[in-house]
Amino acid sequence: MGNYTIILLCLAAFFAGFVDAIVGGGGLIQTPVAIILLPNLAVASVIGSLKIPSFSGTFLAARQYLKKVNMNWKLLFIMAVVAFVAAFLGSSLLVKVHNDFMKPLLLVVLILIALYTFIKKDFGSHHEKKHGAKTQVLLAIIISIIIGFYDGFIGPGTGSFFVLAFVTVLGFDFLHASANAKMVNLATNFGSICLFVIKGKIIWAIAIPMAVCNAFGGFIGAKLAIKKGNGFIRVFFLIVVIGTLLRFGYDVFFK
Repeated sequence: MGNYTIILLCLAAFFAGFVDAIVGGGGLIQTPVAIILLPNLAVASVIGSLKIPSFSGTFLAARQYLKKVNMNWKLLFIMAVVAFVAAFLGSSLLVKVHNDFMKPLLLVVLILIALYTFIKKDFGSHHEKKHGAKTQVLLAIIISIIIGFYDGFIGPGTGSFFVLAFVTVLGFDFLHASANAKMVNLATNFGSICLFVIKGKIIWAIAIPMAVCNAFGGFIGAKLAIKKGNGFIRVFFLIVVIGTLLRFGYDVFFK
């Protein structure tokens, strides 16, 4: 593995961090690049190594959001604990089996998400209270289990799915959804990291330089999202969902 490969991986990590900070989905950039550039490594090792830059970028982005956006800390704590466990279990399963069988299902889900977001122009533009406290916690736990497990088992697009869940199920606007999604996404990344460290799957020579670049991208992306607000994040969300759709479509029909 030469310097050229490391440079390309770092560039991918920077752009992944930038996109992920705004609306999630950074894994759609750095995951395929890493798999292409590191063909001789086991997929579990590649995915495990990428969890380090994903965590660093999400951490820097979360710090920026914390300065400007109010958080529901009680709800976030519950979601983070549940999501951590779910991601750990998802990564445990990834080490043992392939995850390709889920991609056709995700393809259908992403088509519906893209259509809904495009048609409903005010989607995610307002922050509204949809549920009582107990119902909100229950729904948050369900979201954390499903998406947390997904992040550990498959990964790409997790941040976007969290944003979508915060907007559609919990009634957040896009800015608050992106901010809160970052906090829960930290927990899912950390859950996967714990599993991959235990299994010895992380290649630190790749993970550390990518982590620095991803963090820098996350810092810039979060500041831009906070400055531009909901309309900008909505458009970016739609672009990332379509990108995810194309990626899974390629995997399902051409690979």
